Amino acid sequence: MKRSRFSEAQIIGILEEHQAGMSAPDLCRKHGISDATFYNWRRKYGGMGVADAKRLKALKAENAKLKKMLAEQMMDVATLKEMLGKNF
Repeated sequence: MKRSRFSEAQIIGILEEHQAGMSAPDLCRKHGISDATFYNWRRKYGGMGVADAKRLKALKAENAKLKKMLAEQMMDVATLKEMLGKNF
């Protein structure tokens, strides 16, 4: 996945400029982003503060870690069931 050249704090700052009254096309031109990128950011980070965005990122990382642990556990259980089935 391509890494953004803007941090979450910068993205939220750009969105706050929009809320302060600057138009979306002007913001896109000023920061060198496309309209689609701006609207994706607004959908994802709209109404968030910097602390909220960091918390969201931490929760997503924790969720990915837990999903990986669950998948590994399910593989272990399936392997054990297969081994037990062959022995009997």
